[in-house]
Amino acid sequence: MPPAPPYGGPVPPGGWHQAPPAAGGRPQGELASWGSRAGAYAIDSLVLLVPAIILFVLLVGGAVGLTGTDDEDVAVGAAFVAFFGWLLLVGLIWLFYAPPLMSRKGERNGQTWGKQLVGIRAVRDSGEPWRFGSAALREVVLKNLAVGIASSIIPIIPWFLNFFWPLWDDQNRALHDMAASSHVVRA
Repeated sequence: MPPAPPYGGPVPPGGWHQAPPAAGGRPQGELASWGSRAGAYAIDSLVLLVPAIILFVLLVGGAVGLTGTDDEDVAVGAAFVAFFGWLLLVGLIWLFYAPPLMSRKGERNGQTWGKQLVGIRAVRDSGEPWRFGSAALREVVLKNLAVGIASSIIPIIPWFLNFFWPLWDDQNRALHDMAASSHVVRA
């Protein structure tokens, strides 16, 4: 019988396709394809996009409409305040979407709803299960914030490299996977 996985998930049918991880090595399990990763990303993006759009319309549109003044400066100021409030709320949505889902106990550990639907999971190279802090570091800080800040300095290229890196990496890892010491495998 194949050994149990170090991250607490079930043994996939047919057993493990890779050797156990050495320090900094590949985890047990079949690596997820770029297509399944992209599908999970698309699903997760849609889940996050709907509330972001609703909040934007309510906050920014409402701020401009509720000023009740013909003074352009007041309307623009209200729009800026509402926009920064919206950014803060979107950041909180990111923080309370992926990390709590990825830090679930048992077989769903390492999965957002998108990863769950396409049958993949993120696993830590150390073999430890995801906790809120480690999932927040990977999903919010590295995958979104760091890539977003880098993309604001050098437009599009950091996002492009992070998203497409698994296509030419021998371990199918994105840049945020390398920084977080994680892999994405079939669940």
